[in-house]
Amino acid sequence: MRGGRLERIATQIRDAGGEAVHQVLDVTVQDSNHAIVKLALETFDGVDAIFLNAGLMPNSPLSALKTDEWHRMVDVNVTGVLNGIAAVLPPFIQQRSGHVIATSSVAGLKAYPGGAVYGGTKWFLRDFMEVLRMESAAEGTNIRTATIYPAAINTELLDTISDQHTAKDAQALYQRYGISPERVADVVAYALDLPADTTVNEFTVGPANQPW
Repeated sequence: MRGGRLERIATQIRDAGGEAVHQVLDVTVQDSNHAIVKLALETFDGVDAIFLNAGLMPNSPLSALKTDEWHRMVDVNVTGVLNGIAAVLPPFIQQRSGHVIATSSVAGLKAYPGGAVYGGTKWFLRDFMEVLRMESAAEGTNIRTATIYPAAINTELLDTISDQHTAKDAQALYQRYGISPERVADVVAYALDLPADTTVNEFTVGPANQPW
């Protein structure tokens, strides 16, 4: 399914006059991350940016002991980020430029019942991206960072929630407040368009009427 969607998006970009290639990626596999960076290097002779956007949110009370879901969240939300960074840092360092954009969550800024593990993975990302920014500045590699903290955005995240009570509450929240993922895409485009000597490290984005 993902491969077909990628092909459709790439075709739309090419039909609009742009350039696009695609390849299915499993962020939990290091070689898969290296392969996507290699594809970009071979196709475009460089990598300008990476958007670390893969994520799972199967929230549940800790007392439900959904340990398989805990570990899967860590695999995708944490290890997936590490794999992407490990793949892209060598070319970024070599060319002394690059932009790392990553999706955290408002759950990476404040705690929510039912979101202990998910929130933990997103708090990790907050620290990780800030350290990456600081180290890059100190080392003079000119790597910029931007962490996005979305609130209720209508994506597929809710589909991963297996706990019925948590899923019901989340669906009610998103039905009331949820906005289009295009709003996040606008933020990504803004971050990418900033001058090379400027970085905006954090963006919190969500519905104007949601108290978060």
